[in-house]
Amino acid sequence: MANTKSAAKRARQTVLRTLQNKRALTSIKSLLKKTRTEIGSKNKDNAKAEFQKLSSALDKAVKTGRLHRNAANRQKSKLSRQLAAIA
Repeated sequence: MANTKSAAKRARQTVLRTLQNKRALTSIKSLLKKTRTEIGSKNKDNAKAEFQKLSSALDKAVKTGRLHRNAANRQKSKLSRQLAAIA
């Protein structure tokens, strides 16, 4: 329990931010799974579409501070190499 008004406000803000962060990161994980599934099934068109959605979501998460820039770039790089390897 917060002892001051400012501490109570920070607690309220933390609850809201936690929900927003969880929502964003959960959607990124779902998109990541879909992209990996499409790459695994060797369906290049669908994989490319899913990769674009994932890339956009990663960039937005970086912009809002929910994900580190290098982590997002590492994911995009790894998946783009896998996508390029599909014949």
